[in-house]
Amino acid sequence: MNDGLRQLVKLAAAQPLTPACDHFYFLRHGQTECNARRIFQTTDEPLSALGLQQAARAAELLAGEPIRSIASSNVNRALTTAHTVSAPHGMAPVVFEGLRERNFGALIGTSSADIDWACEPEGGETLPEFVARKRIALEQALTHPAPVLIVAHGGSLYVLAALLGVPIDMSVLGNAQPLRFERSGSAWRVKPLLQAVDGGAALA
Repeated sequence: MNDGLRQLVKLAAAQPLTPACDHFYFLRHGQTECNARRIFQTTDEPLSALGLQQAARAAELLAGEPIRSIASSNVNRALTTAHTVSAPHGMAPVVFEGLRERNFGALIGTSSADIDWACEPEGGETLPEFVARKRIALEQALTHPAPVLIVAHGGSLYVLAALLGVPIDMSVLGNAQPLRFERSGSAWRVKPLLQAVDGGAALA
């Protein structure tokens, strides 16, 4: 874990999240061309052809889950993904501007290959501002009728896991990979839904 992520975890741990529910779902949006090229992207970046396929696959995996609410970032790539996975459930996603990805300001359009979460980009959000915003939005999203599905971004997942004290690695950070967060007592864990459905085959 690099220093920026250590700072993110430390900031989140100072005010952990304590949802009343015992489980919920999280889905990062499908892939975009900028994801594939590892570029900081604008809010209107659309899903790529692969990203659309990934969203459709995620919808299949989540169709049988007893989801009662879907909360989504209002950013194009997340909202497109949310509408795709919400269709089998016959419900519209509730949109939360606070679930947007971090605003990287002047870094947008540059390489994100060596992202430093502790950076302070000109015209963007600092790490403490980002974590505080995400905490409020995630807390609000999880007050909706449970189980809730949150559709957002990689940065959201980092903050969410840190707020719940859950260690994560690259195996759960894939685009459009459905995750189930479960609580046992006061401890939370994250489980890739894909493994439970088809043995862990890669999303396509």
